[in-house]
Amino acid sequence: MKKTLETLSGLLCGGALFAIMALTFFDVIGRKAVSQSIPGSLELTELLMVIVIFAGMPLVSQRGEHVVFDSFDGVFSPAMLKVQKALVHGLCAVAMLGLAVLMWRTGGQFVESGETTAQLKLLKAPFIYGMSVFCAITGLVHIGQIFKPAADLAEGEGVAL
Repeated sequence: MKKTLETLSGLLCGGALFAIMALTFFDVIGRKAVSQSIPGSLELTELLMVIVIFAGMPLVSQRGEHVVFDSFDGVFSPAMLKVQKALVHGLCAVAMLGLAVLMWRTGGQFVESGETTAQLKLLKAPFIYGMSVFCAITGLVHIGQIFKPAADLAEGEGVAL
């Protein structure tokens, strides 16, 4: 499951990031060479950034690579650090799963209303649904992190024993 998550998220993030790079390159060339920008390039960049950010969240959570404030690590006992880790991952899981539900509902509303982007008229619902799915996956990753043994924690997420 971990390998599938890394492959899927990694390919989506990498592909979207490459597409942003290529789009920006050709947009700049078009503006400089023929004074013509690619129509909708800003919208496409925004949508591709959504993919990069939300597809990357499960990887960041799984690897423990978010911003961490470890001010109390030297003060707390090992048992308290385990409780703290469980609480933080539990709160993150609840937040991500709650956000997934809200986004799924928003996606449904966008389907009903036919909401599209301003310039290219691309449907927004598939992107909102994708954001919802990746928030749910991230929530599940955080649930898994609660039960992860200390020896399997990512660097920077260690619990002093």
